[in-house]
Amino acid sequence: MNSAAEKSGAENDNPAALKRVRRIEPMDRERVLDAAAKLFREQGFEKTTLKEIAQACDMLPGSLHYRYPSKESLLIDMMRLGMSRIMSAAVGVDDPVEQVRRVLLAHLKIVVTGSDTVYVLLFDWRSLKGHARDELITLRDAYESQWMKLLKHLRKQGLVRADIDLHLLRLIALGAINWVSTWYSAGGRYSLDDIGNFIWQITRDAVLTPEARANYLARHSDGVSTA
Repeated sequence: MNSAAEKSGAENDNPAALKRVRRIEPMDRERVLDAAAKLFREQGFEKTTLKEIAQACDMLPGSLHYRYPSKESLLIDMMRLGMSRIMSAAVGVDDPVEQVRRVLLAHLKIVVTGSDTVYVLLFDWRSLKGHARDELITLRDAYESQWMKLLKHLRKQGLVRADIDLHLLRLIALGAINWVSTWYSAGGRYSLDDIGNFIWQITRDAVLTPEARANYLARHSDGVSTA
């Protein structure tokens, strides 16, 4: 094995290297991650090279490698960015029911508008091995924990029906939303707002206690917040 291959292999199985994503401007970060996701989906994670990703971003391979030491670090940063975008939807919102609604719709938006990235995160993560796989699973678990924190807060406030299994609710709700990416079509029969409002309405009506639902509807006369 040549020295370059040895270096790449060492970085791919080095937990410190996976986390060593050097500072990159937000617009450049999104451009790089979007380009990487597109290539991963078209060619497969294993067949895509950092050089091809750099070319797609109009960057020198060395510049890309400086920021992302491996393909695995790109995949992991996709997860970090997606989590940040979704959970930021609840920032500054005091109403725990509205927090869940906003995060739910943010997850839907990411699933639909970031189709390449979501596809890669849903399916190509299985291509990871060793520390890279462990790191992505850790991030996924952290994301799921944030969802459980929101749901448990609803229960603590007495807003969720006692017979609702929160763990099962999270699994089924996120699974259903993720599946939207496989059939949604811009300009199709249903708009993103149509889908989001429907998902929220059936979730709200099935999960909240009658009193919590009535209070929410009183605050939002159309049954769906406009924020």
